[in-house]
Amino acid sequence: MSKVLLTGGTGFIGSHTAVELLEKGHEVVIADNLSNSSRDIVDRIEKITGKRPAFYEIDVADRGALAALFEKESVEAVIHFAGYKAVGESVAKPLMYYRNNLDTSLTLLETMARFGCHRIIFSSSSTVYGALSPCPFREDSPVGGCSNPYGWTKFMIEKILQDAARADEQLSVVLLRYFNPVGAHESALIGEKPGGIPNNLMPFITQVAAGKRDHLNVFGDDYETPDGTGVRDYIHVVDLARGHVAALNYAEKHTGTEIFNLGTGKGTSVMEMIRAFEKANGLTIPFVIAPRRPGDLAFSYAETGKAETVLHWKAEKNIEDMCRDAWRFEKGLL
Repeated sequence: MSKVLLTGGTGFIGSHTAVELLEKGHEVVIADNLSNSSRDIVDRIEKITGKRPAFYEIDVADRGALAALFEKESVEAVIHFAGYKAVGESVAKPLMYYRNNLDTSLTLLETMARFGCHRIIFSSSSTVYGALSPCPFREDSPVGGCSNPYGWTKFMIEKILQDAARADEQLSVVLLRYFNPVGAHESALIGEKPGGIPNNLMPFITQVAAGKRDHLNVFGDDYETPDGTGVRDYIHVVDLARGHVAALNYAEKHTGTEIFNLGTGKGTSVMEMIRAFEKANGLTIPFVIAPRRPGDLAFSYAETGKAETVLHWKAEKNIEDMCRDAWRFEKGLL
């Protein structure tokens, strides 16, 4: 078992990964500046697992604070979640995104090298594929052509990590390209709680269901898809978290860089997701059709065979699980 540092570990995906790691016997250290989360997440992780992760309220780009953490904790591996992630905000504030996301990654890599930590798993994104190749996206599909600064920061950090691994034969880098995480832990204690306007479909749906919004905007119904709405690969956040545990196990016996898609390999349209949510929870979601958003693709879903073969990991939860768990968490916020 390893002592694992989770940067951004109180966020949506980080908190679920902390739970899965603790339940598998790993020690967890969380570094988070709480810019998009709250301190009580640490209490909730402890309530679920019976184990409390060490917590440091620091900015990972703060070299001194990060070094102090590494001096106190014998970190053996890092899962790097920390970073800004709102697509629209990245378009409006590109310099903030490039400065934050690149600085945190560079400072982290330099600190890891200083303290002899040689395993890093990076929270990347399917946005690196852009519109350059047809679906399903494979790990060897062309990357680049990203439609927003957020996507470009993921692309650039991947390149930085790949170059670092080429220069350091001890370094093990695993790049995990997420598709669309949704859902919540079955306990309803942790889930997606966006600050301000959500970036993703599911929080919009649950907020409409909770009466926080009067309707859902469906951006475009004229795509060349079966029902005209955009198709995405939605993955339950617990499945995604378990993918990180599998990647950590793989990194223990691996050097160099390896890339894995984490998705279900199945596309679900916006309308299919709305109907699935209504069916799973016995609710009606009012919606209106709005214009397409610039940069949105008609299709985005994963080829997942590599993760199944190499990591021995496969998504197990279905759309109904995602809808039910997301609504249970939202109800807990009311």
